[in-house]
Formats: sequence, C-alpha cells, structure tokens
Amino acid sequence: MWDGTEMKIDIHTHILPPDLPKFKEKFGYGGFIWLDHHKPCHARMMMDDGKFFREIESNCWDPLQRIRDCDQHGVSRQVLSTVPVMFSYWAKSGDGLEISRFLNDHIASVVDKNPKRFIGLGTVPLQDPKLAIGELERCKKELGFAGVQIGSHVNDWNLNDEKLFPFFEAAEALGASIFVHPWDMMGAAKMQKYWLPWLVGMPAEISLAICSMIFGGIFERLPKLRVCFAHGGGAFGATLGRIEQGFLSRPDLCAIDNPHNPRKYIGKFYVDSLVHDPLALKTILEIYGENQVALGSDYPFPLGEAIPGKLIESVAGLSDLTLERLLSGTALEWLDLKNE
Repeated sequence: MWDGTEMKIDIHTHILPPDLPKFKEKFGYGGFIWLDHHKPCHARMMMDDGKFFREIESNCWDPLQRIRDCDQHGVSRQVLSTVPVMFSYWAKSGDGLEISRFLNDHIASVVDKNPKRFIGLGTVPLQDPKLAIGELERCKKELGFAGVQIGSHVNDWNLNDEKLFPFFEAAEALGASIFVHPWDMMGAAKMQKYWLPWLVGMPAEISLAICSMIFGGIFERLPKLRVCFAHGGGAFGATLGRIEQGFLSRPDLCAIDNPHNPRKYIGKFYVDSLVHDPLALKTILEIYGENQVALGSDYPFPLGEAIPGKLIESVAGLSDLTLERLLSGTALEWLDLKNE
C-alpha cells in the first residue's frame, strides 16, 4: 500500500545565486535583473531601470532552506533550473554566454555539495545556437547536469526554426534532457492587469512550443530527444482536438513541414503535473498517459504547488504503481537516471 513515504522527485524548481552581478555596468546596456536584499531572508528582483519584477525569499537561493522544505514535504530530490527571466536571449551573444556560465557554475556548486538532494539543469544562450551547443556540452560533460532548461521561444524564433535544429540535434546526441518553460509571454502588452501574462500567456506559450516542435518535425527527425514541457503542457492538451482538426482540414497550412498527424507524438514527450486541479490532472493523464507525466511544483513561487505531490496523491483511484511513476519514475526516465 502507498504510504506517502516513497521517493518524490520534483522536476520543476527554480534557483538563483544569492547575489547577481550588475550586468548593466559590466556590459554597458540594460535590461538585466539584479537583487535588492532589502530585509533579512527577502530580496526584490529588480530590472536595471528600477522596475520591480518579483519578491523572493531565501528559499530561492539558500540550499539548506530548500532541503528543510523538501524534508518537510517528503521531497527526495529537486531538479534545479534558473528563473526563466534570466534566459536573457535578447542580450548580445557573448554576454548571454557569460550569464549562462555564471548561473550554471552556481547550480553546479549547489549540486556538488548536495548530490543526493539536487539535480542540475543548465541554461544556454540560444540566441547563438553555436555558443549554446558549446555550453550544453559543458553542462553535460564538465558540470554533470542532466540537461538544460530552455524558453518557449527565442526572440523571433519559435522552436521549429531551422537555426535551432543543430542545438536539438546536439542535445539528442549528448542524451541531454530538455525542460521547456514559458517566458517573455505573447500578448503581454495587452494583458497588463490581473496577472494575465502568467494566467493566460504561460499556457499559450507552452502550446506554442509543443505545436512548433510537432509541426516543425523536431520529434519526427529526432526520435530520441527527451523533452518535458512545464505547466502540464499548458493549453495544448485542452486544444489537441482543434489542433488535429486544423491538420486534417488544412494540411496546406499545417502539414507543410511534417506530414504526420499531431496525435502521433502523444507519448513522445513529457509534461509536468503542475495543473492545480484534480480534474485537470486526470485529464492530462488521459491525454498523455501516466508514463509521460512527472511531479513538478514550480518551487518556490506562489503560483506553484505549495506541497509538492499533494495534487497527485489527492486523485482517487490511482494505483500504487501509477503513484510511483508520477512521483519519481517518469522523472528518472526523462532525466535518464533510471539506473542511478
């Protein structure tokens, strides 16, 4: 019988270094994030122009606090990735590489000190795919990361853009896991109230990423590529019928790069469990299959799951084998750590 004490691996957590350089002073132009530690155990993420971005607490940078929280909630291991605003794809290529290396070295130091509790995902300067491949190789071969986190698009490129294909090709060859997270949300200028970029834009961004990779033939051309999409696959699952109907009714528009029905790729990629609602979780399990869904909480942010795994454990009728798969088995498979 499942007693809730078995292994839990949280694949969707974010971390920052305790201090960030003033990149504007270093690079000579703005747009970067810095931290204002305005009171104990709290910091403001600030833009260079003085605009407030987000309040964070010490669990965003303190590994010991993270471990205490994990112990409290029964989480065995966290997969660490940067906060997506730090992707900085808009920056000059060399500067983007320097930022990536700084963030990756920090995550590596946290993992090295706590290898049984943390798994690393790096970040790479995708605005320059050649530099991104080099940093991906460093993440895998030197830092020992499972893979990298990337954004749902790269400036004006969607993920099907041919300029990005060599990066995905390299990731497959290296056996690197890829976690796709929304960022720089579409339509944000029209959604200034009610936190709508996070509530509406994020689910749309993930559907954009999935559709781009399917219609662009990425999964067809790279069948061994291991990709997981954040936030339960966003709006993709709920609109899969419409997406398929578009393919069937207008292949002249939808099937120009890949002749196969989008449903062919269900089971070819993973999603996390961060959907906040038992009915929604049941739905994504039906759409994607239990073998494709992994625990993800978006720790330590308030739009995430406060007690990682609680939603999964709240769904009635799941077998012990399914619970084990959702809470750790899928993560181990996606991260290629099944035999660890």
